Amino acid sequence: MQMRMKKWLAALTLCMLTLLFAGCTKEDAKPTPEERLQEYVELWQKNEHRKIYKDYLSADTIANFPADFYIDRQEKLQRDLDITNIRVTYDEPAEETEWSIEEPASFTVHISMDTAAGPVTYDKELLMVHEVREDGEQTEENWYAEWDPSFILPGLDTKDTVGIMTLPSKRGEITDRHGRPIAINGAGYEIGIVPERFTDSANKKIVAELLGVTVDFIDKQLNQSWVKPNYFVTVKVLPSSAKDVVERLIELPGVTYQKAEMREYPFGESLAHLTGYIGKITAEQLEKLESEGYTERDLIGRQGMERVLEERLRGHDGVRIYKKEPAVGATPIPIVETPARDGENISLTIDASLQKALFDSMKGEPGTAAAVDPHTGETLALVSSPGFDPTEFMLGISSARYAALSEDPLKPLFNRFASAYAPGSSVKPITAAIGMEIGNLQPDKGLDIKGSTWQKDSSWGNYRVSRLHPEAPNPLDLNHALIYSDNIYFAQQALAMGRQTFIDGLVSYGFGEDIPFILNIASSQISNDGKISSEGQLADTSFGQGQMLANILHLAMMYEPIVNGGTMYKPSLLMDEKHGDIWKDGLLSNDNAEVLRNSLRNVVVDGFAQSANLPDIALAGKTGTAELKAGGSGRGQENGFFVTYDSADPTYIIAMMIESIEDERGSDYVAAMAADAIMLYRQNE
Repeated sequence: MQMRMKKWLAALTLCMLTLLFAGCTKEDAKPTPEERLQEYVELWQKNEHRKIYKDYLSADTIANFPADFYIDRQEKLQRDLDITNIRVTYDEPAEETEWSIEEPASFTVHISMDTAAGPVTYDKELLMVHEVREDGEQTEENWYAEWDPSFILPGLDTKDTVGIMTLPSKRGEITDRHGRPIAINGAGYEIGIVPERFTDSANKKIVAELLGVTVDFIDKQLNQSWVKPNYFVTVKVLPSSAKDVVERLIELPGVTYQKAEMREYPFGESLAHLTGYIGKITAEQLEKLESEGYTERDLIGRQGMERVLEERLRGHDGVRIYKKEPAVGATPIPIVETPARDGENISLTIDASLQKALFDSMKGEPGTAAAVDPHTGETLALVSSPGFDPTEFMLGISSARYAALSEDPLKPLFNRFASAYAPGSSVKPITAAIGMEIGNLQPDKGLDIKGSTWQKDSSWGNYRVSRLHPEAPNPLDLNHALIYSDNIYFAQQALAMGRQTFIDGLVSYGFGEDIPFILNIASSQISNDGKISSEGQLADTSFGQGQMLANILHLAMMYEPIVNGGTMYKPSLLMDEKHGDIWKDGLLSNDNAEVLRNSLRNVVVDGFAQSANLPDIALAGKTGTAELKAGGSGRGQENGFFVTYDSADPTYIIAMMIESIEDERGSDYVAAMAADAIMLYRQNE
């Protein structure tokens, strides 16, 4: 019994000693400055500002910065400046470091964060001070951080204000191959009224007529809730080209203007369908593009090259976060900024002078034209006539004006160079080239053709091939067949080739294939289904009728092998893209190309394109008339074509089409327009 008691007392003593030792260890194991800093940093990165203020800041810090300043200011700045991903690290002290409660513990902390203006990274010295705090009957010793506003942002002082501003960028400009401006950042006129000086109500009607708005619209602008008698109230923005209108407007008391930055299109209607225009971003566009930084205030490419090149032309605004000291007139001091990045300036292969010459020569008639360099494939002109004023759309076109343009029978908003048309006889040189290359068509071998119509045999029923010039000499060779544009000759040549051979030949010239071009333009087609289902359709297709359609740019390209000896190039439109990329090669031998070049010159000299027979420019080319069949027995619309180049200096090939030439004008009317354009272009070079 006595032995058991001794063992029990020994165990009890051991237990009490163990508890006493544990208690002493807990009491003596005070946190080190580094351990407290680790806890503080973890809370800092989690934005636990309230807990930090309550448990981790020094007495001096709390005395100098009330809770609402410390907590509210940090939270507000984080919201306003979009501060995220706060990361704080520190330089670890040496292992043998001994901490004295009499001295502050100093640490170098590395602070980084993401902001609306980009990343911010800076270093700070942070002091941990030892303090003894009493809370009622309890006393606590610990290390606390000394803090000031420069821990929020570098250099920030207590009374400094913080701001954020946008650094505007510029949209890239578009020029032609010679640097001539096509779409540039210019300045216009912001026309406005100062109500207290605009006292004659009769002048409202004059202003409305000059600006193309209504009197009701002017009243609506002047009656906005924010308007005061001495305020400038904007009515409309006008381009710099409207200087005469501005001068008439400011003669009226109370009407004035301010300079306004705006996009300018110096070549106006002549390049409108190609350059397109910019306009206010739509809700649908914003929904798709908001993630790319677009806002509801942005202008965006809406049509043409402005739209196609949007990603390259678009500028990216910068952002600056700055602080401003309380002194009057203090200069804002940048803290961090992302610089603005201007859009890219882009040059097109277009020759704006040639483009305008072609457009002007068409005199507003509905049609289209294209010009290409036969040695590189560069696109020198793409015209759709009539055009429209891109500035109208950029500034915000009225519904009434848009309706008027939409209902115009000449269809100025319709982009004709993006469409395809029956090419008529302008495709006959291609038919000839196909036949010569396979050896079926022998240029010097004549065909004996009589009468104005022809059919192979009675199996054709009522279908017959007609020709316009039955006086063409027999036997009819290729040269005279092109001069007289003889449908029967080319129909017989196509029949001799056979349907599939002819189809294969057209396919080798790009028919039925997407044209490799930066713009979305219609492909040329042999027929609706790519097939030729009858001999009659084969005959029609040989001279560009039936269901054949050709894009105007592609039509100009098809003459490249004739000029350069067999190659068709991929069409290029940007100066910084590769030129001279071969699309189709080996289409025509040099000998056969020479035969066609001679005949196309003879078409102008001896044939029915006399308006292009200029005394000083040796034009070669081929006319074409395509009839669009009308219902019943009536005569349908006829579109006229002319494809031409300077035979002595073939630096460009022009293809032109004018709609509705059926009123006895004929395709020579188109040849005259093309010739006028060439002469005008040379005068202005």
